[in-house]
Amino acid sequence: MVARFAADVVVALHVAFILFVVFGAFLAWRWRWVVVIHLPAAIWGALIEFTGWLCPLTPLENALRIQAGSEGYSGGFIEHYIIPIVYPGGLTRSTQVTLGVLVILVNVIAYWGVRRYRDRARKSQQER
Repeated sequence: MVARFAADVVVALHVAFILFVVFGAFLAWRWRWVVVIHLPAAIWGALIEFTGWLCPLTPLENALRIQAGSEGYSGGFIEHYIIPIVYPGGLTRSTQVTLGVLVILVNVIAYWGVRRYRDRARKSQQER
């Protein structure tokens, strides 16, 4: 029972990490220090997609599920949980690359917004 709960916690952390990778730059609009944590996370997320590597959380979850008496799954977290919802046909290499590009695009847009916001704030302080 503990191992199953731990596997579920790993899934929740994995989802939170993916959301942070994709949208974390928007948090930097409010909290500047988030950039220090988010940039390495976003690079890691894009790298996982571009290279086809497995995130270390996936084998951890599988090991916990097997320890709990359940079956693990093959492939990665995105293939198992996300792709069936977004891409029912399965994950292809080109889909992974597309996901990596989307991570980069969302973050470039978000950090561009951070830059504009900070420039406006700086300019408004200088006008006072």
